[in-house]
Amino acid sequence: MGSQGRSGPPGNGGPGEGEGGEARKLQEGRVARGKRRKGKGKGKAGAGQGGRGSGAEGKPGPRKAKEAAQPAAEAGVRAGPAEGVERGGSVEEGARSLVQGDEGRAGARDKAQVRDDGKEAWRVRTGRREDTRPGRAQRRGSQAWGGLAGTGAAMAAAAEEEAAARPPAARPTAGSALWRLPEELLLLICSYLDMRALGRLAQVCRWLRRFTSCDLLWRRIARASLNSGFTRLGTDLMTSVPVKERVKVSQNWRLGRCREGVLLKWRCRQMPWMQLEDDSLYVSQANFILAYQFRPDGASLNRRPLGVFAGHDEDVCHFVLANSHIISAGGDGKIGIHKTHSTFTVKYSAHEQEVNCVDCKGGIIVSGSRDRTAKVWPLASGRLGQCLHTIQTEDRVWSIAISPLLSSFVTGTACCGHFSPLRIWDLNSGQLMTHLGSDFPPGAGVLDVMYESPSTLLSCGYDTYVRYWDLRTSARKCVMEWEEPHDSTLYCLQTDGNHLLATGSSYYGVVRLWDRRQRACLHAFPLTSTPLSSPVYCLRFTTTHLYAALSYNLHVLDFRNP
Repeated sequence: MGSQGRSGPPGNGGPGEGEGGEARKLQEGRVARGKRRKGKGKGKAGAGQGGRGSGAEGKPGPRKAKEAAQPAAEAGVRAGPAEGVERGGSVEEGARSLVQGDEGRAGARDKAQVRDDGKEAWRVRTGRREDTRPGRAQRRGSQAWGGLAGTGAAMAAAAEEEAAARPPAARPTAGSALWRLPEELLLLICSYLDMRALGRLAQVCRWLRRFTSCDLLWRRIARASLNSGFTRLGTDLMTSVPVKERVKVSQNWRLGRCREGVLLKWRCRQMPWMQLEDDSLYVSQANFILAYQFRPDGASLNRRPLGVFAGHDEDVCHFVLANSHIISAGGDGKIGIHKTHSTFTVKYSAHEQEVNCVDCKGGIIVSGSRDRTAKVWPLASGRLGQCLHTIQTEDRVWSIAISPLLSSFVTGTACCGHFSPLRIWDLNSGQLMTHLGSDFPPGAGVLDVMYESPSTLLSCGYDTYVRYWDLRTSARKCVMEWEEPHDSTLYCLQTDGNHLLATGSSYYGVVRLWDRRQRACLHAFPLTSTPLSSPVYCLRFTTTHLYAALSYNLHVLDFRNP
């Protein structure tokens, strides 16, 4: 009986169960203390479950002890009172065996749980727990499904979809009763706030940030800002850009914050002219006109031109864009007409000497030359080269512009043969209508002139002044004038149609910004150094960038990303 009890499995009702139960409890205590001395603990567990062994059996190893423990636990479950009586034990012994069998199964489960807890703790200590390292699981998944690029694109697409599906910010329900007013009334109240107050209000919550981004709240501020895309009459020229963003950029124009860059360089000295149209830049180089496309940032160009327009034997002096045509004036006395989206080119002799200026509106071309004449031409394809009017100006013509009403045009001359360099002519008859100013000194030629509205125009030239004329008040005296601080000749000017005015000087490539509500210059940007002093031959700007054409370079001033 003793040998049966020692070698028999626990839970079978043998007399050796007491000794095996004590050994099992001892082993469980050792496991609970942290499974110290792992190898020895497994060996003693085999001794406790299968007895100490005798003779040829010896001490079972850890694997054998584990295999012996499994059927012992199952046998303990199946053992009932009748089995205990058959083996010669009492009912109490059968009950004890049943209870001890349950304890054996619970002990096995406890040991397995301890082993699992130990492995999990080891994973946490060594940083290998998978749920705390999602990056590793994502990397494994990306390697299995095609690499990191595909997974990153999928995650970005999922993020965009989630952002699109996210509902807009709701109006705050708590707080001041002001936010519960109708939006129309809120717009009226907030329209009295200035730019700083609107910016602070946008920081309260997401709903107010969306509400204060409304274009109606910023139109009044934009019309009072520099180069915000609004004309003096309130016409919005850039409806695709939010007004709030334009107001932000206009502060950089006011403060003179910009980043300078060079778009193009030329190997030899040039007298370039340029025009802007949508996302394209047209610039003259020698006897060619090249078209470039802007990159999305607006501060750089695609190096390969979109088109090259030729036809003149000498340098291009001036050109304009009108009705998908390029009308150019050359030093060879000819006028060239090119279609921007085809290879169609026509040129014809227009003047006896070089053509200094040209303009085109409403199917009518006007040109001015050194031969002291101004001529009117039709743009119709069947009448190209037929002169409608020839006007004797008694002076060399440097600049010319057609009125927006298409009823007249103005010429700017050298002011050597006539006391006034600015004269207005009837476009239909070619007769003189009026002259502007009467106190010009001799030689105060007008190099650039432009209509701002049918009754107002701007001029600049050799006398170092920018003059603003209003035909509704008086033709004898300008309404306002701004003097170049360094007495430099002003080659060109450009306006935003509202408050901003830009001029190009004859020395050191100086570009000046003027606020027309002030007399003094707002900012000056010298674009060349002393050895490479050059006039600014042409200026163009948008709400975010200013472009200046000099003898050797085409410069850009970036006001959006200073």
